[in-house]
Amino acid sequence: MISRRIPTILPDLTFEEALEITKIHSVAGILSKDTPIITTRPYRAPHHTISANSLVGGGRIPKPGEISLAHYGVLFLDELPEFNKNTLEVLRGPLEDKTITIARVNASLTYPCNFMFVASMNPCKCGYYGSVDKECNCTPQSIEKYMSKISGPLLDRIDIQIEVTPVKYQKLNSSVKIETSQEIKSRVNKARAIQIQRYKEHNIFSNSELTPKLVEKFCKLDEKGNRILENAFKKLSLSARAHSRILKVARTIADLEQSENIQAVHIAEAIQYRSLDRKYWKN
Repeated sequence: MISRRIPTILPDLTFEEALEITKIHSVAGILSKDTPIITTRPYRAPHHTISANSLVGGGRIPKPGEISLAHYGVLFLDELPEFNKNTLEVLRGPLEDKTITIARVNASLTYPCNFMFVASMNPCKCGYYGSVDKECNCTPQSIEKYMSKISGPLLDRIDIQIEVTPVKYQKLNSSVKIETSQEIKSRVNKARAIQIQRYKEHNIFSNSELTPKLVEKFCKLDEKGNRILENAFKKLSLSARAHSRILKVARTIADLEQSENIQAVHIAEAIQYRSLDRKYWKN
């Protein structure tokens, strides 16, 4: 439910983005005759039985795969450990490079794949490992085998990792007014406008595209923020990639609050989104 609503709160498509998406869907042969140009962000949710070729693209004459069809949109993989491990591992390069090159005897083609990767999973086969409400029936060996489907390098490329607890009846039956997707999208568009203005001289338009040099320039921390990040880096045994991604997430949190500088509270929140892999995937 959450993943399907993500496209509704993402920033509005620019005309250039819409053209790129339309071209990819046209090449794949799935563009509807009634839709001359795609104006909404794609949402792709392939089944866990999908092959690596279908995910990244392929065929005698290479066609775009699911990752390219999700370009500028969302790729959602439900029950992540149910996917073939080799299939998941092919995501590592595209998540980093934002492009995929498919080489065949007849042709070698490169397609863009700048997508938001969203995934969900249970902590074990029965789904109750770590639960305070129900007892897990899985053995330590089966839990380890289940978790091992997700490699450390793939986890490292996931910026935000959230543990979702079961919803209580009181919340389902609550009459408290919540934010609508339109209200959230308004805030997201304002944050994107800030980023476009900030990076106008660097030919990028979002925090996710920051290079290491640009991270150093635009994600500066004060003394308190540096101390918090340093302690987390040592305690959680974070990688250099995780360090960079925490800074980008903190920069985005600051933008959503329309704060010019990254504050200690922003870096602390970003770190909380990186601790889940240390809870279930211990070194």
